[in-house]
Amino acid sequence: MTQPTDIRRDGERPLLLDLFSCAGGAAMGYARAGFRVHGCDIADRPNYPFTWYRGDALDYLARLITSGEIGRYTFVHASPPCQAKNTLTVGTNRSRGWGGTHVDLVAPTRDLLDRTGLPYVIEQPNGQAEIRKDLTLCGEMYGLGVIRHRNFEVSGCTIEQPAHVPHRGRVRGYRHGHFYDGPYVAAYGNGGGKPTVPELQEAMDITWTNVREELTEAIPPAYSEHIGRSFLASRVLGVAA
Repeated sequence: MTQPTDIRRDGERPLLLDLFSCAGGAAMGYARAGFRVHGCDIADRPNYPFTWYRGDALDYLARLITSGEIGRYTFVHASPPCQAKNTLTVGTNRSRGWGGTHVDLVAPTRDLLDRTGLPYVIEQPNGQAEIRKDLTLCGEMYGLGVIRHRNFEVSGCTIEQPAHVPHRGRVRGYRHGHFYDGPYVAAYGNGGGKPTVPELQEAMDITWTNVREELTEAIPPAYSEHIGRSFLASRVLGVAA
């Protein structure tokens, strides 16, 4: 396991903690917004483009809090797994008897994040995950080739909600045995009609990994770049949370 670098010698930009980091879709957006980023994920993520620690994200966050090291950070992004309550699980998969038991780490993640005293966001896909939908982002807001709605619970700051842009058509692919064409690719699964890896990379603006699983789990960097820029602008302007 590699420990994060000593951020006191790591430049002057604010430092962000990226929990449940996957391959760094969120991390890249925050970096583009002006943050330095440290990530943590329990799975091996050799494609993660920034300083990274392999381990249980909640254990790691608890250690940062107990040691006082959490004070080095300015903002926290967390994307805890909650597959038990996402739309695909509670809809198509469950109705057809697919899938197994999934974990829900949203509540324990929120409890620890509240203990940090830092501004944070918790990101989740559409569905029944128990977060406040303070912010909802969509690929069409940024001219991307995916829809990929994502909800964010925002604490300790205010993030601008962009206007939702009407979709230009369907997501390309098969639905219950029927193929539909459209301007967006399906950034999930690996069945018939799903995009190639290069198509996914282009649609999501993620070029540093070519692992399909990592691409289908990621959020487009444009989402977190919007969050990061809104947060930093509010601090510069002295906007209250």
